[in-house]
Amino acid sequence: MLCVDNLEVKRRRMCENNIYLTQTNKRQFQFRFTFFNFNRSSTYRHFAFRFLLQRCACVIKSSKQIMNRKCCGPGYATPLDAYKNGPREKLLYVVTVQPNLSESHGDYLSTVDVDPDSATYCQIIHRTFTNRTGDELHHSGWNACSSCFNITGDERNKIVERSCFTSNSFDHNHSSLISTIIHHKDATKIPKRDKLILPSLNSNNIYVFDVGTNERKPEIWKVIDGKILLDNNVSSPHSTHCLANGNVMISTMGDRNDNAKGDFILFDSQFECVGTWTKGAEKAKCGYDFWYQPKFNVMVASEWGAPKNFKQGFHPDHLANPDEIGRRLNFYKWNEQTLFQTIDLGDEGMTPLEVRFLHDPTECHGYVGCALYSNLYHFWRKEGSDRFEVEKVVDVPAKKVDGWALPEVTGLMGDIIISLDDKYLYFTSWLQGDVRQYDITDRSKPKLTGQVFLGGVVLSDSNVVVTEDKELKKQPDPVFVKGKRLQGGPQMMQLSLDGKRLYITSSLYSPWDKQFYPDMIKSGGHMVCLDVDTENGGMTLNADFFVDFSNEPYGPTVPHEMRYPGGDCTSDIWLDE
Repeated sequence: MLCVDNLEVKRRRMCENNIYLTQTNKRQFQFRFTFFNFNRSSTYRHFAFRFLLQRCACVIKSSKQIMNRKCCGPGYATPLDAYKNGPREKLLYVVTVQPNLSESHGDYLSTVDVDPDSATYCQIIHRTFTNRTGDELHHSGWNACSSCFNITGDERNKIVERSCFTSNSFDHNHSSLISTIIHHKDATKIPKRDKLILPSLNSNNIYVFDVGTNERKPEIWKVIDGKILLDNNVSSPHSTHCLANGNVMISTMGDRNDNAKGDFILFDSQFECVGTWTKGAEKAKCGYDFWYQPKFNVMVASEWGAPKNFKQGFHPDHLANPDEIGRRLNFYKWNEQTLFQTIDLGDEGMTPLEVRFLHDPTECHGYVGCALYSNLYHFWRKEGSDRFEVEKVVDVPAKKVDGWALPEVTGLMGDIIISLDDKYLYFTSWLQGDVRQYDITDRSKPKLTGQVFLGGVVLSDSNVVVTEDKELKKQPDPVFVKGKRLQGGPQMMQLSLDGKRLYITSSLYSPWDKQFYPDMIKSGGHMVCLDVDTENGGMTLNADFFVDFSNEPYGPTVPHEMRYPGGDCTSDIWLDE
């Protein structure tokens, strides 16, 4: 509820009517006012009513001005604004894992030059080491994104002055833009996108990197001890998203003993622990990734499995207990922070990992990649209901083989990513070795428009013989870039804002890397780039781009997730204007 006050004396006297403004869910303004003196002159009432309308128009105009800014927060006003107007990336931050657990410098954040006009193009220009062992850095996220409004104190004062409003209450999940601005009396404290958060899967430590002071040379700004997570009975932190109130939320996959447990832990803007996020008795059996849509009051979360199991590597026996292996999508009421619907995807949907809503905040559709059997599921909210439905829309068939540890090689869908215009979805098949592009204009019927092979376990010169393949007529050949053979398979991706360049790394998780791709552990991982045809679809390998992690200062390392300093296709969540 927002109350009109701080008016000039004359207007305050004329508007002594206890005028209130409320905002309905449909973003329409509804006014109610009770005149204390019904015997006022018609001129007086006319002036008061005109003033009321002026104040309303001023607030709406001010709100639209901020919402239509090119950068309404530390990001972009809309997904299409980022797609059309975002600059070409010049740097990439790459999470880099040291597979040699006895090497004291540990994992690190690599700063990679991806500016083709630079003298250090395709080179690692800086490394920020954790100087600890046993972390296993994995995913990363920002302290702020486009859901956070970042305006200066002067801008705020002008808006408040024009609108003549003050805030009596504030809730980041329900508030309008104006109430958000007014709540922060010192708007300069609203976070800027200058901290990159890297949780550790194995140690539970969380590293906060300062990338704002010198974006080419990030420094560790704070280390959150893993004991803090254990004190909250959570472990194995994974995905990080910023919230509109400046807090940061990180998904977790286990309890303090590494048993399966899906939850989330919150930190404030100074990275002090706020506590766990989920309320109520219902908790997810497992955890992994998550994405939220404020307009629809919903968050979706996926599942991997019990940390005590996946930390040992892949073992088929771990699939037997449905409570310890991911196979469900979990839907939460965003405002209430409660789990309200769980959909079991069955055996075909085991290990649903990367989950994405569409970028358009007005579309309640999304996709999840189910790694084990390489199936892509589409989920959407039923019309006129808060319940969700799912359907399998892509099924990558397994290849029957001889000469391998198992009788079949599944794709093992490692990552999915959606272009900012919501036209294309990409996914990687870490074991079968290909990257695929699908046109998802028809949300229920993805159309394959591109496919490139970048390694895998079924190469033509390997010891693995494919005995039955429902897709290919022959086994793919090994791939070389700048004279170097690609070891491992394609895993993590990052897409340029304009959708024209798709960067790909090779590491999934070092215990699994050692199990499936020991040669990559010996020789180091890599990052490559695919050039994308955004008009007609299709991808080609960029023969001039190759980042080699074989000759690192303390031995070969393996790269995982990537981020751009200004945000990317998996950084930002947008609010509906």
